[in-house]
Amino acid sequence: MTEPRLRALVLTAGLGTRLRPLTYLRAKAAVPINGEPLVGRAIRSLVDGGIRDLVLNLHHHPATIAAVVGDGSGYGARVRYSWEQPVLGSAGGPRHALPLLTTDEDDDFLIVNGDTLTNVDIDALVSRHRSSGALVTMALIENPRPDHYGGVVVTADGWITGFGRAGRYHFIGLQVAKARVFASLQDGVPAESVNMLYPQLITANPRAIAAHISDASFLDIGTPRDCLETSLALAEKESPRLIGARAKIHPSAGVLRSALWDDVTVGAGARLENCIVGDGTLIPEGAVFERCAIIPADSHSVAPGERIEGTLLVREL
Repeated sequence: MTEPRLRALVLTAGLGTRLRPLTYLRAKAAVPINGEPLVGRAIRSLVDGGIRDLVLNLHHHPATIAAVVGDGSGYGARVRYSWEQPVLGSAGGPRHALPLLTTDEDDDFLIVNGDTLTNVDIDALVSRHRSSGALVTMALIENPRPDHYGGVVVTADGWITGFGRAGRYHFIGLQVAKARVFASLQDGVPAESVNMLYPQLITANPRAIAAHISDASFLDIGTPRDCLETSLALAEKESPRLIGARAKIHPSAGVLRSALWDDVTVGAGARLENCIVGDGTLIPEGAVFERCAIIPADSHSVAPGERIEGTLLVREL
């Protein structure tokens, strides 16, 4: 790749509504996957790819991300933060962060979804972008679940023409864009890329957005069930780190195929199977839960699919 290396914006401001109730406690990007927060995994991947100058945008539970990342030095990176109030979306966020990324509208920068788990080749993505002359280049794979994921429509010569269920490909969370793509947007105003800005670019120029198609891996963290299943899968490949800091499990309790976050207590005779348990949760003596996401009820309102059991807020997986 031509030097200097790109800067990257890691999108970590989102509300993570599909991951509730876990995101009542942490930002989605701070959710641990086999013991390591998503954002940490994303940053490690970028640093391994030679990208060390990063900006993270913040809105929802920002302290849970900043506490993990700090100034980035622990990862071998430089990290700065772009604060959003309100949350500005997938296009408004990059617009607001532009002054931290570049002063030249012709510069390219990398945009990475903070919940992305993929091994896409960053050099190959950037090379495709620069050789094509596109305004934006998106990393795609064959859509693994067309019934579940949105699709991307791509021409035979590699140009993206639209987004929708009919698309053969799936966007896996990394893209390269020229700064001028976002510079025309009004700063501080929420805006979306795939649902608003990118279709406008395609209408104005059918060769505005290029596809980088590969066989890169992709792990989904969309829901609590996805979160648990991905944690369990990675625990088999990595050393298992499913039990968080300061967790206390009574010797008579049973914890099977479950992920416990920090400061969790499991009482005598309790049983957890295929569960994910959030920070500070106290599982009472003798309680039995299977296939549940569990957090302290505190003052959280109950959303559809959730219930209160004593001092706990529970959602079945």
